[in-house]
Amino acid sequence: MAKVHFYKYQATGNDFVVIDNRTSNISVTTDQVAAICNRKFGIGADGLMLIEKHPSLNFDVEYFNSDGSQSLCGNGSRAAVHFASKLGMVNGKATFNAFDGEHSAELLPNGIIRLKMNPVKEIKQIGEDYFLYTGSPHLVRFVSDVKNYPVFEEGRTLRYSEAFKPGGTNVNYVELLGNNTVYVRTYERGVENETLSCGTGVTAVALVASLKGYTSPVTIKTHGGELSVEFKSSHSGTFQEIFLIGPAKMVFEGDLEL
Repeated sequence: MAKVHFYKYQATGNDFVVIDNRTSNISVTTDQVAAICNRKFGIGADGLMLIEKHPSLNFDVEYFNSDGSQSLCGNGSRAAVHFASKLGMVNGKATFNAFDGEHSAELLPNGIIRLKMNPVKEIKQIGEDYFLYTGSPHLVRFVSDVKNYPVFEEGRTLRYSEAFKPGGTNVNYVELLGNNTVYVRTYERGVENETLSCGTGVTAVALVASLKGYTSPVTIKTHGGELSVEFKSSHSGTFQEIFLIGPAKMVFEGDLEL
């Protein structure tokens, strides 16, 4: 078995195993990703990232959910920027490629990462819910007393419902707190559980909150901490200049056998 050095990161409680793959000699199978992310038999994480060289940008991030599926991960991307800075690949500002294309980011004081998300072209209303794509598909539902809401049970039902087959969707439950602030809990597709925070999810929630009269920047509270989302909207219903802003921190490092 090959021994690989890894780094464990968390970004508002969304946690990741990160591997420096600039030599491109590491590849992982779906089973290996699941084993590494397993919280009982592996390191434990919501996802795994390989940081690789890119021909024209600072780096490329290959992101795997804990079940081995791939998508954009907003919080993971912020952690990747922090890690790339640690490796000396970026200095203050970064450009990188992710699942949904090119992104840029800025490192702010105190470990805060300001990540530019790609434009969002439309928000679909489905009954009283809202559906949009922020690098991953997200359903947004407004509820009261979100801290006591059955997010796992209800989210799992919606994630696997006929309406979102075959790919499924992430599901965000949101309580409006006033003062341009919301509280969000997310059931994540690919993790198949509630996570402490979801970057693409809170981005989706902030944009939908603008339909309820909220304005940029929106403060997002999650079980894992606080983020903010900036954006500009147009009369045509599209959103540009979207930024996900929050902390990322390395927790520990070690070696694993693949």
